[in-house]
Amino acid sequence: MKLIKYVRWVARCLFAFMLSTAGAGAADEAVNSLQGRLKSLYPGTQFTDVVASELAGIFEVVLGRNVAYTDSDGRYFLFGHLFDMSAQLDLTAQRKDRLQRVDFSELPLGDAIKTVHGSGSRVFAVFSDPDCPYCKRLEPELAKIDDATIYTFLMPLVQLHVNARENAINVWCAGDRAHAWSQFMLHNETPKSRSCDHPVDRNVSLGERLQINGTPTLIAADGRIMPGAASAAQIEAWLANSRMSEPGAGSGAMDRP
Repeated sequence: MKLIKYVRWVARCLFAFMLSTAGAGAADEAVNSLQGRLKSLYPGTQFTDVVASELAGIFEVVLGRNVAYTDSDGRYFLFGHLFDMSAQLDLTAQRKDRLQRVDFSELPLGDAIKTVHGSGSRVFAVFSDPDCPYCKRLEPELAKIDDATIYTFLMPLVQLHVNARENAINVWCAGDRAHAWSQFMLHNETPKSRSCDHPVDRNVSLGERLQINGTPTLIAADGRIMPGAASAAQIEAWLANSRMSEPGAGSGAMDRP
């Protein structure tokens, strides 16, 4: 009897496995079919990911850092947030947070101005424009952050500030970049005109690749992004990985080209 029960149990397990495999295969086929349909319908749009969502028959599609939902036809789209009410989770916000993260290890830190406060134990980066008023508003707040290493990538928005590139180059070419940056941003002390090999244009290209569309923008060591002129208290909470660390936790005040 025990042998018969065991054989039946194995048979049920195999049957369940076959059903799950068939279901996974059908889901993969549906996703592949939708990917091809979207490419045909919208040749000018880059869909970076298509997956089955938690809703039956509805697919999640990723467009850059945006998330939308569509059915298998790909004609109608929903732009909004999908919630798991049972778990009280904003699934779309979680997905967007993952999409917006930056691989900090790939940032060319040698192209940034390094400023160390205290032990320098907490590390983050800032993309900043020397002529951006919101960046100037941020600098006094950054000065209040203890035990931090801050890498400032000079990213002049020349569409808005005609002298920003020149000022960025002059700061970079100064003998003490961190001091020159601080004096310029905190005390309006214009750096002397200088020339040298500089990363300013590379930084602008880097910002574009990372889809940083305004200054200031902060990037934590774990890749989280916070745009805008945040207060010291907001930055502290963001570094501590509180709810304020989600994208948009700053004041929202930033220069955009």
